[in-house]
Amino acid sequence: MPPDSSEPRASASSLALIGHRPFLLYFLARGFSEFAYQMAAVAVGWQIYALTGNPLDLGLIGLFQFIPTAALVFIAGHAADRYDRRRVVQICQWAAGLTAALLSWGSFAGTLGTAEIFAAVAVFGATTAFEGPAAAALLPGVAPAGLLQRATALSTAAFQVAMISGPALGGLAYLASSGVPYALMAAFWFFAALLNGAIMLERPAVADEPPTFGALFDGIRFVRRNPAILGSISLDLFAVLLGGATALLPIYARDILQAGPWTLGVLRGAPAVGALLMATWLARRTIESRVGLRMFQAVIVFGAATLVFAVSRWLWLSVVALVILGAADTVSMVIRIALVQLATPDSMRGRVGAVNFLFVNASYQLGEFESGVTAALFGAIPAVALGGIGTIAVALIWMKLFPALRKVERLE
Repeated sequence: MPPDSSEPRASASSLALIGHRPFLLYFLARGFSEFAYQMAAVAVGWQIYALTGNPLDLGLIGLFQFIPTAALVFIAGHAADRYDRRRVVQICQWAAGLTAALLSWGSFAGTLGTAEIFAAVAVFGATTAFEGPAAAALLPGVAPAGLLQRATALSTAAFQVAMISGPALGGLAYLASSGVPYALMAAFWFFAALLNGAIMLERPAVADEPPTFGALFDGIRFVRRNPAILGSISLDLFAVLLGGATALLPIYARDILQAGPWTLGVLRGAPAVGALLMATWLARRTIESRVGLRMFQAVIVFGAATLVFAVSRWLWLSVVALVILGAADTVSMVIRIALVQLATPDSMRGRVGAVNFLFVNASYQLGEFESGVTAALFGAIPAVALGGIGTIAVALIWMKLFPALRKVERLE
């Protein structure tokens, strides 16, 4: 029986990616930026709930972040196709870092209130609106030819390392002072901006058409003409919109599990543990067949894990459910990102990425708002349970509505 050479090939491909300087700088910069955003989720969520004690205010965090994202994302996508994507990302990280520094200053001075926090969240929404499409469109330019799916999995792994460490460190830092996590966030964003500035592209994007109002919405038209892309990103929108429970984690940590901010950090980081393990696996063992069906199966597992988390009263079971949730979400995300990137010409990647980014952020940010409203009306446990059931239902309905997506065999 001949020896299996797939393992050495997978290791060699991963090493080739890490040894490729543009991808390495991108990998590190995106990791540090995501680290800061995850710390913000813990610091902002805990501080708002400590100030008001109102579940609806936790939902408003997502709404205040989503409004500028929705307003600016199509302009941001066009900017990613017309200007240097590295510089767009870099400017966003400088702006986010400065905002975090101001939050830290206000916290240490004792002058920070809910209005200032919500304003900062809106700034973060604006910076992510520009950073997300530009960074997504930049990935194919920094990845060696033929290694995009592995690059997607590795960059996802970097995000998950940040998501594991960021919430836990954010919770620990908050124990010292509410201003400490904001100071750390500023440092990470400033460092990410420096790393992005050092990226040298072999094939930079060059705008080949003058800016027009109609060009802003070319991404929408492109997505509508491609049923597989439309199905994949709309599936993510509606499934995570219903199944998003992260906005209610402060309630679970304090009121249901009877714990403090460090436990909130653990709960926030638990999905990232599963995501990191899955992303590491996918970086070595790419999905070779039936990728469309695998994505639907992953969304169903995501919904089932959400349902288990909703009814759990034990920390260990809650953490296990969140780990499985994160692993399932990563399978869906890697397939969706690779499918969108491979099906889109480079000159359109910013605008198509903007549509994808809007759908993804709508699912998380409006999902937080929906969870906050539902929890205020019915309680946290029914809100999360209904979300998990809804996610499973959406996946089953989408399998019927988008047979072209279900039948996608390979990512080529």
